[in-house]
Amino acid sequence: MNNLKILFAITNLNKGGAERIALDICNELKSRSNVELKLVVFEAQNEYPFLTKDLDIILCNSKISYSILGKDKHEVSRFEAIVNDFKPNVIHTHLQVAEHLARQIPHKEILYISHYHENCLLNILPLSKILSNKKDFVFEYDRRQLLKKYRKCNNHFIAISKDMEEFLFRALPPDLHTIKLLPNAIDFNRFHQKEQKVIEGNELRLVTVGSLVDKKNQVFLVDVMKRLLAHGIHAHLDILGDGENKQKILEEINKAGLNETISVRGKVDKVEEYLHRAHIYVHPALYEPFGLALLEAMAAGLPCVSLDGKGNRDIMIDGMNGYMVETPDAGLFAHRITELWNNRELYGRMSHYAVDFAKKYDIKQYVDRLLAFYNQAIKV
Repeated sequence: MNNLKILFAITNLNKGGAERIALDICNELKSRSNVELKLVVFEAQNEYPFLTKDLDIILCNSKISYSILGKDKHEVSRFEAIVNDFKPNVIHTHLQVAEHLARQIPHKEILYISHYHENCLLNILPLSKILSNKKDFVFEYDRRQLLKKYRKCNNHFIAISKDMEEFLFRALPPDLHTIKLLPNAIDFNRFHQKEQKVIEGNELRLVTVGSLVDKKNQVFLVDVMKRLLAHGIHAHLDILGDGENKQKILEEINKAGLNETISVRGKVDKVEEYLHRAHIYVHPALYEPFGLALLEAMAAGLPCVSLDGKGNRDIMIDGMNGYMVETPDAGLFAHRITELWNNRELYGRMSHYAVDFAKKYDIKQYVDRLLAFYNQAIKV
């Protein structure tokens, strides 16, 4: 195929892992001479102006809502006009709104790619929950409608981790098992620090990145910091991100008397600047579909200390690029940080390995594999 025309579609461009990997893929695809690319968003929010300045972005006002009473509302004429005008070979979608809208009027000649970052769209609920809770009943109706749409087009699925791949094989009917494991990637050069990471000074600098929501579990780090300080370690933690739990986290920090020790920085554009100043990356997520932030930290030369979020098992090599703590035990988590801080030879070895490991997940190699997947699936 000479010129591959790809239409990316995503709900919006709020700060988040799905949005960032989508933009990194788009920017790399745009640099390829045999690719034409357009990006459709369905909501106007854009918190990544520095990543979108060179992209052809179309704001599309299409919308859809399903009704269990049979009164579904479809307003997809704008999206259809974009498809008919651009005539893509591939429609590659991310997140809920894009998944539903892009398949409302399926085109047999187009390859559809569903990029699954989380399992929230296809969770199979117990029948008792579906029958006893209106919200769960509506969710199940939406899920079944989506499965119908998948069956009406040439749909393939990308799983971002082995955990997500296993979930999709469980959640999708056998006739929809067109699943490709393609772990997420990063712009390695953006985060890589050319100088070998070394510990200087007597203040341990920690950093974590993620939305301030329950599953990211940043409040856990307040207890970790208390334990580090109790053991005489002079440490500071930067929490990067925003979300519904911000006030709760601030209250816990205040209650622990750690206002000078933990800084909640909010959303930041240049995460790499904080990574380059830090010594160790900490990741307290209880559930993590993949863990882009871990790879970014590794690229910057940071050993990582992480809880077991399932999806991040693919990229945390315990004792090599950091430590994975299986249960949310603040004492053990703090102990692992202390091991790295007190053993400079161990720290240097893990830092070096982390950089080499992250390099294998560079976006350029990822896009090579993605293009091969597109072309293979188109021929099927």
